[in-house]
Amino acid sequence: MEEVCEGKDFSFPSHEEKIITFWSEIKAFETQLERTKGLPEYVFYDGPPFATGLPHYGHILAGTIKDIVTRYQTMTGHHVTRRFGWDCHGLPVENEIDKKLGIKRRDEVLKLGIDKYNEECRGIVTRYVEEWEKVVVRVGRWIDFKNDYKTMDLKFMESVWWVFSELFEKGLVYQGFKVMPYSTGCKTVLSNFEVQQNYKDVPDPEIMVSFPIVDDPHNASFVAWTTTPWTLPSNLALCVNGNFDYIKVRNKYTGKVYVVAECRLSALPIEKPKSTASGSAGDSKMSNSKTKSGKAENLMDSYDLLEKVKGNELVNKKYEPLFNYFMEFSDTAFRVVADDYVTDDSGTGIVHCAPAFGEEDYRVCIENQILSKENLIVAVDEDGCFIGKITDFSGRYVKDADKDIIEAVKAKGKLVKSGSFMHSYPFCWRSDTPLIYRAVPSWFIRVEELKEQLLENNKQTYWVPDYVKKAWDEGTNGRKSEKEKLTITTNLSDEKRFHNWLENARDWAVSRSRFWGTPLPVWISADGEELIVMDSIAKLEKLSGVKVFDLHRHNIDHITIPSSRGPEFGVLRRVEDVFDCWFESGSMPYAYIHYPFENVELFEKNFPGHFVAEGARPNSWMVLYSHGVVYSIIWETCI
Repeated sequence: MEEVCEGKDFSFPSHEEKIITFWSEIKAFETQLERTKGLPEYVFYDGPPFATGLPHYGHILAGTIKDIVTRYQTMTGHHVTRRFGWDCHGLPVENEIDKKLGIKRRDEVLKLGIDKYNEECRGIVTRYVEEWEKVVVRVGRWIDFKNDYKTMDLKFMESVWWVFSELFEKGLVYQGFKVMPYSTGCKTVLSNFEVQQNYKDVPDPEIMVSFPIVDDPHNASFVAWTTTPWTLPSNLALCVNGNFDYIKVRNKYTGKVYVVAECRLSALPIEKPKSTASGSAGDSKMSNSKTKSGKAENLMDSYDLLEKVKGNELVNKKYEPLFNYFMEFSDTAFRVVADDYVTDDSGTGIVHCAPAFGEEDYRVCIENQILSKENLIVAVDEDGCFIGKITDFSGRYVKDADKDIIEAVKAKGKLVKSGSFMHSYPFCWRSDTPLIYRAVPSWFIRVEELKEQLLENNKQTYWVPDYVKKAWDEGTNGRKSEKEKLTITTNLSDEKRFHNWLENARDWAVSRSRFWGTPLPVWISADGEELIVMDSIAKLEKLSGVKVFDLHRHNIDHITIPSSRGPEFGVLRRVEDVFDCWFESGSMPYAYIHYPFENVELFEKNFPGHFVAEGARPNSWMVLYSHGVVYSIIWETCI
């Protein structure tokens, strides 16, 4: 080695470059791997980055931690395989292609052709590989780029299929409708965790709408409050709280009769005699209701009390539909139901229910037989536009239609109050478009059944910093379990965050109605009576008689399987969905070594892995969460 210079003439960067050159010349990393063959394995899971973007500080920091730990473990007598990986599927890639091709709507992809679209995606997933390798090598990290893995590789995707089939065999997979946060910009659902990443303070409309009660002796109307006027065309029920007191009041000046919760009477407009009032009484502004107890005009100076009843007494009362788009449900819909989710801290104590656009709305309407899961109609398409059934607003983006829907309600004489308010609202963290809640068909993993197992496995994990796991350590006086096998290093700052997240885990929607990803390995008959889940390429080839060379949608969607019930029952076709890319991340410990098709002994002797390093970013936490869920479910079958 050259003599080291000192003082101002010494250059750290140039000296580092000399060291890197020296390592390369003597093949230091390759030699280390060769010399440690046969030693106990130390398994570390390296979450792959997207190669569609350039490395940044966060990648370099995490990579440095990974390099330090794995070098140390090698020095203590272990063999540490370090293969670089690439995350190739999902919305980040599709977003790039959408921008490149000017695609705004789902039907534009179908018109272009899924094959052309997916090949465009494939073409950009490795565009920055050289830049990544240059940066990673320059910071001195030892990792194998030549034997890297990609989530779009045939072997990786086949292992993902196997993981899903294992979950299915355990009875932990189901298909259903669920109202979920939905990005109209990305045309896909988001996880509840992703929703938390991009809230903004924005103005939105708030209105009160009257729903005339059928055969009421006073011609009274229920009054409901909403901040999403675009959901009103899909109204099928009104919900009250059975324990609240509700009153029927007549406006002294307009003669209109309303029913609201007694504790929310103050939400109604205070109207003056017509001779002094400015504007229509049927279109009172929200600002009129900003009264303060003891300082503002007494509401009962404007209203006469006619009746007072419990919410339960209103159940099953029918009301006139606001719009006539869903009259086929008249026998069971357009009536009052009761549920405790109705609160008294805002609105009128009466909630308008559009089952396709609210999680509680959906639950309440199904439980009260307003409609069934099978005949739910989602009146908004994947692009966030009204379908043809909503004739007056067909093709309109829902948020843009708010004003016209309010005007339509006003024209019907049913607008009690209108205004706007500022509130914190979730936006898509990728497309920066406002989220809506929308019922989507999806395939789910029953995570809620595994909550205790997830929490127990979290206890067996050694976290750095240790306060990430403090929620359970507090109950054990900080003692570490002898079962702690996995070390997870984070740059987390919130105490108990991961533990609390697991405590609130919900069933995981793992399917996405997208194009560039690992397709769900589910083939189903037209009548839904026959369903087959593929666990391997060999099984698909055997049942279909078709040779498979790639598992992306455009290369397998055409493959059919004859019904086992006979030719008269037709064929089974693959469901259109692909996996959420986080499910692929959770499958990485199996898929990157093509388990169980290869490396069986290596995997089963060293699973679960010993070390994971992630930050506190949304995608990092989803990696840890997906690893934890898949591990907790499948581990029993692997040892």
